[in-house]
Amino acid sequence: MATRPAAAKPVEELDLVEASEEHAALGAEIARHDALYYQQDAPEISDAEYDALRRRYEAIEARFPSLRTPDSLSLKVGAAPAAGFRKVRHAVPMLSLANAFTDADVEEFVARVTRFLGLPDGAPLEITAEPKIDGLSISLRYENGVLVGGATRGDGEEGEDVTANVQAIAGIPRRIDAPDAPEVLEVRGEIYMSHEAFAAVNAAQQAAGKPLFANPRNAAAGSLRQKDAAVTARRPLAFFAYAWGEASALPAGTQMGVIEAFARWGFPTNPLTIVARSAAGLLAHYRRIGEMRATLGYDIDGVVYKVNDIALQRRLGFVARSPRWAIAHKFPAERAFTILEDIDVQVGRTGALTPVARLKPVTVGGVVVSNATLHNEEEIARKDVRIGDTVEVQRAGDVIPQVLGVVPEKRPPDARPFVFPVTCPACGAHAVREFNPRAGREDVVRRCTGGLTCPAQARERLKHFVSRNAMDIEGLGEKQIDMLFDEGLVTSPADIFRLDVEAVKAAEFRRRRELAAKRAGGEGGADGDGGLAETAEAAPQRPGRGAPEYRSVDRLMETIDSRREPPLDRFLFALGIRHVGEATSRALARRYGTMEALLKRVDEAIAGRPGVALHRLEAVAGVGPTSRRKLLQLAAEGGLALETLRRAPAAGLKAAGLNRKAVESLLAAFGDGETLAAALVEAAAHQPGEAWLEMAGLQDVGPVALDALLDFFSEEHSRAAVEDLLTQVRPRPLEAPATAAESPIAGKTIVFTGTLERMTRSEAKATATRLGARVASSVSRSTDLVVAGPGAGSKLAEAQKLGVPVISEEEWLAGLPGGAPD
Repeated sequence: MATRPAAAKPVEELDLVEASEEHAALGAEIARHDALYYQQDAPEISDAEYDALRRRYEAIEARFPSLRTPDSLSLKVGAAPAAGFRKVRHAVPMLSLANAFTDADVEEFVARVTRFLGLPDGAPLEITAEPKIDGLSISLRYENGVLVGGATRGDGEEGEDVTANVQAIAGIPRRIDAPDAPEVLEVRGEIYMSHEAFAAVNAAQQAAGKPLFANPRNAAAGSLRQKDAAVTARRPLAFFAYAWGEASALPAGTQMGVIEAFARWGFPTNPLTIVARSAAGLLAHYRRIGEMRATLGYDIDGVVYKVNDIALQRRLGFVARSPRWAIAHKFPAERAFTILEDIDVQVGRTGALTPVARLKPVTVGGVVVSNATLHNEEEIARKDVRIGDTVEVQRAGDVIPQVLGVVPEKRPPDARPFVFPVTCPACGAHAVREFNPRAGREDVVRRCTGGLTCPAQARERLKHFVSRNAMDIEGLGEKQIDMLFDEGLVTSPADIFRLDVEAVKAAEFRRRRELAAKRAGGEGGADGDGGLAETAEAAPQRPGRGAPEYRSVDRLMETIDSRREPPLDRFLFALGIRHVGEATSRALARRYGTMEALLKRVDEAIAGRPGVALHRLEAVAGVGPTSRRKLLQLAAEGGLALETLRRAPAAGLKAAGLNRKAVESLLAAFGDGETLAAALVEAAAHQPGEAWLEMAGLQDVGPVALDALLDFFSEEHSRAAVEDLLTQVRPRPLEAPATAAESPIAGKTIVFTGTLERMTRSEAKATATRLGARVASSVSRSTDLVVAGPGAGSKLAEAQKLGVPVISEEEWLAGLPGGAPD
């Protein structure tokens, strides 16, 4: 029986192309699960499986930092607030936590914090450990001791206003009567339902003939999100306080001290929270809680560790969607066996053909699993997965539940291999595995060549365009897009803004008439499935002015009109450009400000793109930047050294200063001296221009996302579609982050080089980013400032050559708001 890791390959074995394809697929699926979990309280997968998706995604980003972009798992928390509740913007974002799954992960977390802070190895570091409650995150706002607001996490920036509901929960204090309570305080924690309470609620649901809740977490979320707060009051909800948001003052200087103050003020806190002083102490508590898990009386899915000293928390700050000073150590995933009944191939918005295993439904840890990803044809072949096989499924690992492998001894005689299609199942165009010069090999994913002429791609692009994290056109979901696309009313994003309200109502009328005909013919079907109207009569009336059954169409048109001036980053993300996710879109929007400025720089970067030969050279393992510079200089100068390379490549490469490993890799990649010399001459003649280097050096962009961006705008039909869209919408510049609004370095591009002595390099970069600066990895004409410490080399020399201002670490620290950290 195969028991390989869930992914097609271990992350260490992925090349850049494989990693970028899997990264994009993971991001899209995680976004879907976020919406199901945070907005609809209807998750399709377990927390363990979801955590494994994020774990795989983050592992890919750790190996390939340039991929820290798409659909921004790394920069995104939860999902946008659900419709039906007023939105509330959090004064302090409600971020999520990074995850640990092994003892080694926890040890690395402690070591990483120690390194970031520049502490001596083995120095004691106090870290709290508390059970991770499986409930619904909530923020409670108190002003002058009075509970005045309650909000769910939402997408981390905005949540749902559930003030009336939280005021009805018995365990949440309506008032803080304590002399040391701050004037303004946001208490954060988890609303949950105990096992005993869950059983009672489901018994009442069954007695009333109502649907049962799937688990305590869903029951708690559904109870809190009641329009009638009296319903919430009748539900036995409980609360644990464990964190805070905005606070005019704090009662203590440590995490544990604040939690103890919460308890004094009447908030329920978890008695299993402790302070440890080493990774070993944290792991011992994790195992202790794991042994108690079944007897706690409420659901937990791991243990959370937080640096205890609040001053150190501030220094550590945040990375992407998570604090550096905290991590969640999750409990293990679960597995089961079932039959693989078929394999379908789906077509995504970038044309990727993705195989999906259709499984005989099987329950794994309380969740019914009926499909799983197979990633690509190479994984199917590697695992030798055949239709009819008994397979092992894990509710953790990749995208959707993962097929770990087959059980060979249970393979039936009629099990048949799957033949991957070479044509698109949606449009019939050729499906190919493109050659990627950056990796020097074919892409692992097969793609439809039909482009926007492929209906599957066009539909998926439109669905992405209107989604919450893109243009956020509420009321225009997947089924509505399908209806409008089938009617020919919307085939491009610009068409959405040209919709005629009467044409949409007429389309809705035809859809409703078809549903009525199906019902009359005994075919069934739910009223309103896929439509825009709120109600459906057996015999629909033609739409007239103000007809009540079509009022949702009027609301939709109002929503569309309100989206004509989107923030530039949302606009860019909505275009659905491969590898360009929320983080990359935000970085581009902040750097260039307007769409006009960005397009101008894009055109300049297109003109200065590096050649294929340079990409091929960059793909050679063991040949780093220094060796490439030597080779390109040799090729540019020509002469005897280049002639030696042609005639005796090994000798020529060694004479150029390359080590044995680099020599062997180059000869393996190019074969002979003539081929290698020709490739180097071509690479030297097509080196990247200033604009390309600037854009590729931006934090959260990188060469992979940049090349995808340039490919998109180089395609005539894509450029035309964007220009058409810009006749309908006017993207607006981003507002400066509040923390950076008065920063002297906001908007500047900074490069750190050499050894920093007062703070670690990681802390310096994090500080610059927090203050609104862009941290680049290389010096170019667009660099505003270089901070150079002892040992600065080529970057310092390049800055001096280009006339870029250079300052010392002391000067850098002196210019920071509030000065340097102690």
